[in-house]
Amino acid sequence: MSTMKIKKGDTVKVIAGKDNGKEGTVVSVDPKNGKVLVEGVNMITKHTKPSAANQNGGIVHKEAPIEISNVMFVHKGKATRVGFKLAGDKKVRFAKSTGEVID
Repeated sequence: MSTMKIKKGDTVKVIAGKDNGKEGTVVSVDPKNGKVLVEGVNMITKHTKPSAANQNGGIVHKEAPIEISNVMFVHKGKATRVGFKLAGDKKVRFAKSTGEVID
């Protein structure tokens, strides 16, 4: 993949899968595998053994990565596609629905 259209800290909306319609903030991006970790989305149950970090062990609920094609960038409360354009000498992201520069 070339440049990722979703970055850490973006607000995204899930458009496919069991969490369809949920919104959350991107915690991390994995460009090699094309996955993103979204806060509060795609929650899994993990059984952990006791360790130095977690004395008791037990059942832990945490987010699992979701395919980047299943999320859409949210701009001004509305899901939109993201494009790239040159603004002067810099390559910037823009919302395709409004044409406004995102960052």
